[in-house]
Amino acid sequence: TEATGYGLIYFVEEMLKEAGKTINGQTVVISGAGNVAIYAVKKAQELGAKVVAMCDSSGYIFDEDGIDLPLVQQIKEIERKRIKEYAVRKPSAKYFEGNKGIWTVKADVVIPCATQNEIDLNDAKIIVENGTFAVGEGANMPCTNEAEQYFLEKGILLAPSKAANAGGVATSALEMTQNSMRLSWSFEEVDEKLHGIMVNIFKNTRDAAKEYGFEGNYLVGANIAGFIKVADAMMAQGIV
Repeated sequence: TEATGYGLIYFVEEMLKEAGKTINGQTVVISGAGNVAIYAVKKAQELGAKVVAMCDSSGYIFDEDGIDLPLVQQIKEIERKRIKEYAVRKPSAKYFEGNKGIWTVKADVVIPCATQNEIDLNDAKIIVENGTFAVGEGANMPCTNEAEQYFLEKGILLAPSKAANAGGVATSALEMTQNSMRLSWSFEEVDEKLHGIMVNIFKNTRDAAKEYGFEGNYLVGANIAGFIKVADAMMAQGIV
C-alpha cells in the first residue's frame, strides 16, 4: 500500500541531494488524499518535511502547523468522508472549496498525487512565482506538457512520473520474487529494497540525461533511460 508514495519521496530526495538540498526542513504541498498522497505525506514527514496542504476532489485543506496525517487517515480511509471534515476537527486548519486553489499555497516542494493534468500552465506559473524549487510527480502525468516545459525553462527540479512513481510496480516485482523463491520478507526488508530501487532509477535517469547532453533534465533522462532499457531487452530477445 505504501509503495508508490514512499518510492516517490525516495526519488524526490535523491533529486534534491543531487542539487545540494534535502527535503528535511522544507515546506511541502501534496495534492490528493488517496494511497499515493497519504504515504507520500508519511514518508516526507518522516524525513523532516512540513506538509501543509492536501486535497480531495471537492476542495483542499491548509494547516500551517503541518498536516495531522492520522486524522486524515481516520477521515479518508476509515470514515470515508470528505477532507473538509479535517478543518472541522482541527482548529489550526482551513478548508477551501475547489481543489485548484491548492497550487496557490506557498511551498518549497510541490508533489501532485491526485490526477492527470491537475497542474496546467497557469498553475505552473503560480507555483514558480511562489518560490517552489522542486516538483515531484506522484500521479500519472499530473502536469500538462506545457506545465512541465515551463518548470524546466525556469530551472525547477522536476521528477517525472514515469520514473518517480515507479515504486508500486517495483514492489509488485518484489512480491513476484518472493512468490517465485518461496520467500517472506519483512516490511522493513521490502522498504529497504524499494529505497535501493528508487535510488537506482534516479541514477539511471540522471546519467542518461547527462550522457545525451541534457544534464539536470530528468524528464528527458527518464525518457531516454526507459527507451534504452526496452530497446536493450528487445535486442537481447532477438526482436530487433
